[in-house]
Amino acid sequence: MAIDQIIITIAGLALAGFVAWFFWFSEKKATRIQAGQSGMQEAFITVKGGYTPDVIVVQAGKPVRLNFHREETAACSEQVLFPDFKKQATLTPFKTIPIEFTPEKAGEYNFQCGMGMLHGKVIVE
Repeated sequence: MAIDQIIITIAGLALAGFVAWFFWFSEKKATRIQAGQSGMQEAFITVKGGYTPDVIVVQAGKPVRLNFHREETAACSEQVLFPDFKKQATLTPFKTIPIEFTPEKAGEYNFQCGMGMLHGKVIVE
């Protein structure tokens, strides 16, 4: 095997390792939201190649409003689904679309795009 083939192989393995770490093993920071004067727990989520923030911590028994602002036109991000809360919304590009629900029980609840490629989580305490 020639030296250039060895270098390319090593670089390819390193890149594959980085991609695996980034998507499956990197630590995700949770965003904790507090209830405002109205009692509503509200967060702003940017949709652009993923959800930012993608982990949100809320309190059980208090209403939640997640405002999704879609900053792209990719087909994957057109829908957001909350199967555990039986909620879904069509996200219009460059507009903010709210989703409201009241989590009654503590736990971790996933949300995702319509194609299942973009993922997020609501942690209810």
